[in-house]
Amino acid sequence: MPASSKKANGFNIVTIAQAGRLQYEAVLLAASLRNSDPDFAGRLFVAQPNPGPLWPNDPGINDPAVLQALDDLGAEVIGFDNKVFGHTYPYGNKAEALAALPRDEPFLFLDTDTLITGPLGELPINTTRPAASMRRTNTWPTIELYGPGYADTWKSLYDKFDLDFESSLDPDQPDEYWQKYLYFNAGWFCGPCPVTFGTKLVETMKAIRDDPPAEVVCQSMDPWLDQIALPLVIHSLGGGRPGPDLDGLDGDITCHYRALPLLYARESDHVVDVLEAVTAPNKIKKVLKAYDPFKRMIFQGRGQKVRALFDRNNLPRRERAIRNQIKREGFWMR
Repeated sequence: MPASSKKANGFNIVTIAQAGRLQYEAVLLAASLRNSDPDFAGRLFVAQPNPGPLWPNDPGINDPAVLQALDDLGAEVIGFDNKVFGHTYPYGNKAEALAALPRDEPFLFLDTDTLITGPLGELPINTTRPAASMRRTNTWPTIELYGPGYADTWKSLYDKFDLDFESSLDPDQPDEYWQKYLYFNAGWFCGPCPVTFGTKLVETMKAIRDDPPAEVVCQSMDPWLDQIALPLVIHSLGGGRPGPDLDGLDGDITCHYRALPLLYARESDHVVDVLEAVTAPNKIKKVLKAYDPFKRMIFQGRGQKVRALFDRNNLPRRERAIRNQIKREGFWMR
């Protein structure tokens, strides 16, 4: 059943937590929200998958200290059932969890590896059509010689769901350039109703997985399935690329860091200052130190050693080069 509804001033936030890394990232996200936007008026939901036949073991939060910290930070831990996805494709959690949220209350989904660095509640999520993160690269589809191009691949998906393909295109980009086609990073997405959005996202992901168009059959679906379906769902619900009113997401209000070594390597001094400020209180530090990468990167100074390896004004163009340099120095952790 969806979480009980109450009048929300603005919008609700939802993120996913499970046993292991995600539960500690959820504490960091919650702590950064309370630090950077103490007057946030919505609700913060931390959704965990319930045990069930699609999981070989209980996937939920397994550290009591994490549950206590989340409660102290005002987060509401809720469970949800996996009916389609599970351990074989855990990225499906972000779609199935939406059914457990209050219907018809605007929502913002955030990947757990997100740091709040500014007044999130000031964003107009409550009046925004569906949108998602544009901090993406050309990860899908992979264009092969003599195979279908970007246009044919994406059009086959729009045709499958009876959607208008032409209106999704960016007219400022040339044909067969990947940015012409609607494509998002699933690190954040938002909309006016999580239940409607989640239902359509699950249905679309399942349909693509189980019966892909011929142009898509040879493409990799894992881990990209959520990002393949996301533009189709957003377009079908009347949304699209985010406008400038949401520039704070992936900007000066949120940071989708993905891995702490990457945060220390490439993010601004402000992001690092927020990270180290929100993790300084002993009650937060005690919880996060249970996760070894957090202990070593934040509290034992390895992150600052990573930071010293890079010039933020002259970073390698490709993330792989950043990762490889960190690994060569023996500092990579996640």
